[in-house]
Amino acid sequence: TFLNERLARHYGIPDVKGSRFRRVSLPPDSHRGGLLRQGSVLTVTSYPDRTSPVVRGKWILGNLLGTPPRPRPSGVPELDPPSFAAVPRSMRERIAQHRANPACASCHAMMDPLGLALENFDGVGQWRTLDESGAPIDAAGTLPDGTPFEGPAGLTQVLLESDLFVSTLTEKMLTYALGRGLEYYDASAVRAIVRDAARQDDYRFSALILGIVRSAPFQMRMTGG
Repeated sequence: TFLNERLARHYGIPDVKGSRFRRVSLPPDSHRGGLLRQGSVLTVTSYPDRTSPVVRGKWILGNLLGTPPRPRPSGVPELDPPSFAAVPRSMRERIAQHRANPACASCHAMMDPLGLALENFDGVGQWRTLDESGAPIDAAGTLPDGTPFEGPAGLTQVLLESDLFVSTLTEKMLTYALGRGLEYYDASAVRAIVRDAARQDDYRFSALILGIVRSAPFQMRMTGG
């Protein structure tokens, strides 16, 4: 990853001094590295006073897998705030109440396991082993298709094995390159870019970029004159 002293201190990574950003090698058992473990992503998918597995799961579905859930039905309340008079409950227990509502169950079955896998990161992305209730964090989950995983490392592996991730990344990069939203007639170009990147370079990022540059939508895009 790339860090300076201030950011390294936030992430709990030792021996990084000075304000200059530099490449830092992480040990194999590090909790850091990768998009899902960045403080920026973890903070923007949290509330000011707590984490939100639901928001984090929704962000992953929409931005990494290209399958955003349906809008929340009207009349469904937010999670109740923690009460000092009640027995503290874990985040997993608190969001279970949403799954009890049949109108919410199908979407939460997709979102909650993804978000709960990141519960070891607090609202600003710092690592923790206990949640707000003081209970050990259970970061295990199961996808709707029955695939089990545990914690950020397990979630990352599940996402990397999904064809949806590469297709969604390609769509978003092509959108940026074209300066417009994609239309139905761009789908064949996306499929071709993904297919060629898989065959030639095992989905290297550079292969996706080259595929976009060589694609018909990019070569034939309209430019302002």
